[in-house]
Amino acid sequence: MREQSITRKTTETDIRLMINLDGDGRSNIDTGCGFLDHMLSLFAFHGGFDLSVACKGDTYVDYHHTVEDAGIVLGRAMRDCLGEKSAINRYGNFFMPMDEALVLVAVDISGRPYLDFNADIPAQKVGDFDTELTEEFMRAFANNLGCTLHIRQLAGKNSHHIIEAMFKGLGRALKEAVKEAEGGIASTKGLLL
Repeated sequence: MREQSITRKTTETDIRLMINLDGDGRSNIDTGCGFLDHMLSLFAFHGGFDLSVACKGDTYVDYHHTVEDAGIVLGRAMRDCLGEKSAINRYGNFFMPMDEALVLVAVDISGRPYLDFNADIPAQKVGDFDTELTEEFMRAFANNLGCTLHIRQLAGKNSHHIIEAMFKGLGRALKEAVKEAEGGIASTKGLLL
């Protein structure tokens, strides 16, 4: 089974995360940031991943450290689940409509971290969540998984819908990319760094 548990403790956050890439989309998320909990639950459901996250962070400052560190730990856990990345599709993409919002998410689990985040999120906050933290999460995730990640907002006016489309789309794109495939490593080089 492609399953990992990770604990990461810093002076800013203390995170315990468990993920099973071959799960049923069940989640148990408690980061101390309700909006992030909601987004990670949607990510897990649409990816078909079982995901458990418990985080105690310095949320009295703001949610920055919690959000970024959750991205770090989730990326590392997925990277560890995939090992040498043999026998996976490697690539995945999804156009995610969410009411008036439309977002493209494309991923290459190449071993080369890169984020191209192209979005115009109109509001600075959704509830008490700073919307600029969405990009911080995605960057931390891509860097620690070791993937090329493109996120393009094609339409949308409602900030909640736009961000929700991103997390759902990420789950759907990764579901395709981590799907087991025959033929060994999906690279003419013979390995994915």
